[in-house]
Amino acid sequence: MSAESIAAFRKSKSDELSKLAEEHMQHDLRQSDRDALRNAASKFSTHATIGSLVGLGLGIFLAYRVRSARTTMFNAFRAREKPVKVQFADGRTEPIPDITALLQPSTLGDVAAYLFFSAGGLFLGGETGLLTGTYSATRSISRDPESRARIETAFKKFRADVLRKEAARLDGGGSVFDSIF
Repeated sequence: MSAESIAAFRKSKSDELSKLAEEHMQHDLRQSDRDALRNAASKFSTHATIGSLVGLGLGIFLAYRVRSARTTMFNAFRAREKPVKVQFADGRTEPIPDITALLQPSTLGDVAAYLFFSAGGLFLGGETGLLTGTYSATRSISRDPESRARIETAFKKFRADVLRKEAARLDGGGSVFDSIF
């Protein structure tokens, strides 16, 4: 088994693209522009991390609340006196089965509640963090209009180089699957 079989260790086009992006950052941007981009990336990452952690905590808290409410409801149900039979209008009597054991909270239910509530909280918190991080990063880059223009120009040049490389790869022949993967 090689290192290529694990997705995180595969060599892909991203290495080539990151080198190209680094070249554009060094040649097309000033040091203040690079610092502004790094600061914006840091803000974005911080917002996403904090949002994810808050969402995860909120999900665990809600799972705890739902679990305790369910346990309280079960204990109240178990303590009440329940009917044991039903008598119909024609005089016939049928016993009612005791379903208390089926309503009892289980470990599997608790695990599912914690899993799904925490996953949902992680998703909602992370997405909220991404939105606020994007807004914060955009504001920090947009403060200086000249720097913003240089960053936009460098990004356009980078995209043009990427498209040129992709076109050269497609025009070079070979299999379509090789160019995709």
